[in-house]
Amino acid sequence: MLSRTAQNLFWMGRYMERADATARLIEMGHRMTMLPGSNEMDEWRSVASACGSALDGEQTASAVIYRLLIDAQNQSSIRSSLVQARANGRAIRTALTQDMWEALNDGWRQLGDVDAETARRNLPALLEWAKNRTAAFRGASEISLLRNDGYCFLNVGGLIERADMTLRLLDVKYYVLLPETDVVGGGRDYHQWTSVLRATSALRAYHHVYKGDYSPWGIADFLILNPIFPRSVSYCYREIRRYLDDLAEVYGERHACQEISVEMMARLSETQIDDLFQAGLHEFIADAILTTQRLAAEISRAYHF
Repeated sequence: MLSRTAQNLFWMGRYMERADATARLIEMGHRMTMLPGSNEMDEWRSVASACGSALDGEQTASAVIYRLLIDAQNQSSIRSSLVQARANGRAIRTALTQDMWEALNDGWRQLGDVDAETARRNLPALLEWAKNRTAAFRGASEISLLRNDGYCFLNVGGLIERADMTLRLLDVKYYVLLPETDVVGGGRDYHQWTSVLRATSALRAYHHVYKGDYSPWGIADFLILNPIFPRSVSYCYREIRRYLDDLAEVYGERHACQEISVEMMARLSETQIDDLFQAGLHEFIADAILTTQRLAAEISRAYHF
């Protein structure tokens, strides 16, 4: 496969996952601002930070929503992510199936004429539309794309973005997961913790595992170490390792990116949640974010994009 094709597939996967994750984080922020006693701008600042769009100076809720949803100058906005994913697809049109292209192309201009006030007024509908578009693309790639090296690059990109977003969300909401007894058990804490699960579509799956015990340890364990939840860091790295091993077999050589994924997977497999809290949850998350960024850079270096 040409490195240009691999690059476009890799970043297409990242941008589509970014659009979906950003929509979920905005939805979380919107829900949290409606709780009694919430500080509206604190919640929006946490969402912006998790999306990699830290705010400068005084902002309004409408301005934050505009920046994260439809700002063409913000490369992490939902609009920019969908536009850039479509540009990736257009550059390698023959490498995509018809179903994938239609999912990328359908309604891609929908956010172009939306202003800040309209965005805030119609926020739930716009977020649902964005999630549906990314779900349609994900479904199209799963049912129609050959399981070759292109499929591997597409999925590795998406999984790296997913792991990074889960880690960033946990880092921003770190204070929610502090295990001191004086912050555990209040109604406000409950909604903060469950908001983290809702943002990762983990609420029902978490309940199946922990039976409603919304503790700091349980939530951190589920989103970082659970091996079978699709948005956990452990699951993402296990799948990344599998796809990178497939690429190594296809091309007949291994690179530093394969070794990074193996080392990180081993670290996650050997970690217990009690040890993680004792050593420092924030420190672990910060290091994992850096490792994920290094992995993405090594993949680009190994496959010449």
